[in-house]
Amino acid sequence: MNRQRFRDITALYPKLRVAIVGDFCLDRYLEIDPARSETSLETGLAVHNVVSVRSQPGAAGTILNNLVALGIGEIFPVGFCGDDGEGFELRRALQTRAGVKLDHFLQTGERRTFTYCKPLVMERGKEPVELNRLDSKNWTPTPAGVQEHLIKSVRALAENADAIILMDQVDVAETGVVTAKLLAAIAEIAAQRPGLLMIADSRRGLRGYPPVTFKMNAAELSALTGATAKLTTEEIELLARSVARRHGRSVFVTLAERGLLGATPDGQVAHVPALPLRGPIDIVGAGDSVTANLTSSLAAGAGLRESLELAAIASSVVIHQLGTTGVATVADIGAFV
Repeated sequence: MNRQRFRDITALYPKLRVAIVGDFCLDRYLEIDPARSETSLETGLAVHNVVSVRSQPGAAGTILNNLVALGIGEIFPVGFCGDDGEGFELRRALQTRAGVKLDHFLQTGERRTFTYCKPLVMERGKEPVELNRLDSKNWTPTPAGVQEHLIKSVRALAENADAIILMDQVDVAETGVVTAKLLAAIAEIAAQRPGLLMIADSRRGLRGYPPVTFKMNAAELSALTGATAKLTTEEIELLARSVARRHGRSVFVTLAERGLLGATPDGQVAHVPALPLRGPIDIVGAGDSVTANLTSSLAAGAGLRESLELAAIASSVVIHQLGTTGVATVADIGAFV
């Protein structure tokens, strides 16, 4: 891709309307100063003194953060948070993001706010060290009324959106935003609007998903297709091509140090290698940056290889940001084009 083509694609980003349907969580970072450690008089256990707390949207919110960094014009989160302190923090964090519209983001007392609490030891002159995480999740099925609210929002946004992202982050099926009923609604929308870009990613795999664009890693592709051994790049290419042809939608596969691969229903395949490492890395958030950049570039008219190239650069930028779940701006990506 040359720089003019890059400018042409990214110039359309401020005109895009993108909906993110999925599990938004609060990423809460507790920065610990080890120089201020002490021992509790009551328990005799070590005390970690927190000197700074910062919060940002996580899970589906990480995709949102990347869309904001790219300058997408309007971003519509479709999800929920609890009527609790974490929910207040999450909504406040979302409200500060440029272009984010909270018209379809539900706050409800029927759910807890999905939260990743990440203690970080911050020692001068050293890389941050993350301690055991403290998570808050929902372990019961998402109430029917909440599901219906979300489905209504998706149907409304599908009328005018340029793209819809599905992000399923929960460990237990039916406890988050992307439920069987919501996927049934997505299937109807896909049939009614075959030209609408819808891209899905799920930590539990995409088996049973309707025919939308799939984004997954190599292990998830193996699980989806029943492969048992570690796959070569050539085998991944064949499987991705087969899934794309069968579903009638493109398939994208992240390959870690081997880069990114994509296949279209008409048989096109492209493989883009990963960029060389430039120092210490933290891979958290890399996959979400890929999702955001694939969606944005494809919605702006990029071709298969072009979208993979931009996503590969973005993920390289993100993994070199330590102690946070990073993002890549248009300027960040442009520096490598």
